[in-house]
Amino acid sequence: MWREFFADVRTQKLRTTLTVLGIAWGTVAVVVLLAFGVGLERQTTKRFHGLGDRIVILFGGRTTKPFAGFASGRPIRLRADDVPILEREVSEIEQISPEFITRTARVRRGIKAASPAVTGILPVYGLMRNIIAELGGRFINDRDVAERRRVAVLGDELAKLLFAEEAAVGHQVFLGDTPFTIVGVMRPKLQNSSYQQRDKDRIFIPATTHYALFGGRFLNNIVYRARTSELTKVAEQRVYETMGRRYKFDPTDKDALAFWDTSEWETRFGKMFVAFHIFFAIVGSFTLLVGGIGVANIMYIVVRERTREIGVRRAVGATRADIMRQFFAEALMIVLLGATLGFALSLGLVLALGSLPIKEFVGVPTISPTVLVATLALLALVAFAAGLLPARRAAALDPVDALRT
Repeated sequence: MWREFFADVRTQKLRTTLTVLGIAWGTVAVVVLLAFGVGLERQTTKRFHGLGDRIVILFGGRTTKPFAGFASGRPIRLRADDVPILEREVSEIEQISPEFITRTARVRRGIKAASPAVTGILPVYGLMRNIIAELGGRFINDRDVAERRRVAVLGDELAKLLFAEEAAVGHQVFLGDTPFTIVGVMRPKLQNSSYQQRDKDRIFIPATTHYALFGGRFLNNIVYRARTSELTKVAEQRVYETMGRRYKFDPTDKDALAFWDTSEWETRFGKMFVAFHIFFAIVGSFTLLVGGIGVANIMYIVVRERTREIGVRRAVGATRADIMRQFFAEALMIVLLGATLGFALSLGLVLALGSLPIKEFVGVPTISPTVLVATLALLALVAFAAGLLPARRAAALDPVDALRT
């Protein structure tokens, strides 16, 4: 079979070479496009998780329905004591933290100063929002909250502004005229969405310290996370009911509160990337289809040129299955050569593109197992279609007519 295959290749050198290159180019198109799609999806997911992992951010709203004698249009302002009430009455909530935010206090160290979002929170906030302290530091803890300590965690960019290359942990900064000790600096992270300000430019202090220092009665928002993704919508409805009883508004009044469900947005983008992957696969498939047509064309020519040989083989006992198997195998070999070359080129191209400074925007192109399986499935389909029809035509030749050729 190998001898006959290479004999056919020598006979059809130009056609075979162009066809192998067509299959290789189609393979490159499929692998590289899907690899870019995987890299972009992973990078986008990392950026989403920079805001938090399946968290819900709750804001106050304004009523649009009259209820229990109250007119519509009332503002609903969140308070610090809403947090323990929600934690107690909404069992679907796993973690919850208030969030005080003020922009009125400047933070300064020597002659360096900035006006960041001063954020008062509880320790679980760092877990929910993926704010992780760099080595040598820590996040706000329970004792900081209980004792109203004047301690702070800096965003990484804010730390660079105030301390440059110097270690910030253990040193002091001033919030207005109040000294705060730096206990941690946030580890750099990707973040593609925010409210008020990106975490890298914020300063985080205990919620009790924030209240004692700035005295604000109202929260900017509440951050919580449900026990599972499936319970997120159930928790949202329970929050409406609980807050409705507390502030006397209709629980069906969806404008009374505002919810930012990050897991919902992540799910939407996940569906969008599925469509991207399908689109990329279709584009690459058309390129592979052209190569498959070339393979089928060569095999039809080979069948025509070897018609008499087919007749002889049938006359000495070869079955239709033997003839079909031979030509089908030759088509598979051509596709295999093109696929091998295509995978080698794809690997080199993906490695080269991965070294370019594009990671921050589109991620690192990645040949994942899913990409390999999808590409191999497309190649198998092309090889099967390109080899089947010529092989069936060869097997269907009448031995007597073939011998007369």
